[in-house]
Amino acid sequence: MILAVDTSLGTAVALIDADGAARSTANATDPFGHAEVIGDLLVDACREAGPGDVTHVVAGMGPGPFTGLRIGIAAARAFALGRGIPVVPVPSHFAAALTALETETQPFAIVTDARRREVAITVFDGTDPDGIPNVVADTVLVRAAEADAHLDGLRRIDVATLSATDLARVGARALAAGRTLTGDEPLYLRHPDVTLPGAPKKVGT
Repeated sequence: MILAVDTSLGTAVALIDADGAARSTANATDPFGHAEVIGDLLVDACREAGPGDVTHVVAGMGPGPFTGLRIGIAAARAFALGRGIPVVPVPSHFAAALTALETETQPFAIVTDARRREVAITVFDGTDPDGIPNVVADTVLVRAAEADAHLDGLRRIDVATLSATDLARVGARALAAGRTLTGDEPLYLRHPDVTLPGAPKKVGT
């Protein structure tokens, strides 16, 4: 089985078989409180899935808020470390795109709330030969009020919850193709709130 964990929006956990069939899912839609629910959701999902070995853990890497995103990644890594199995990092928007592709046939943008009146946008068009959503414009952070102008008429899909089942399926397809979809660092797009001070002003004598 493959376990997937994502906390880029709410908190989502799922297990699938190697062929992509869903075994279990557990989630909480609250965009806060990830640390309070992640443990129980993992227990619930594993219990519902029934017997079987987990061979890989797929971690949703964002984009998402800094603290919440890292809670899910840390949980995925801790579970994998305890079982001695690999972690497969997958951008969270890929899961939303795979869900959307059940009905979408034209290019579209996945849009998620990045807070502070900003949204994260990734543009997709179908799937590639490995069955993985095909990115045609990398993830960017845009002011929410300017998102429609940025998209310039492109089909917009606003996502408030994410399917961990589809995240696991993307990870499984990447594994089957021997591909790495992203690195080990979270996709946290916002610039730091603090900046380095400039050079000190000269004081006249």
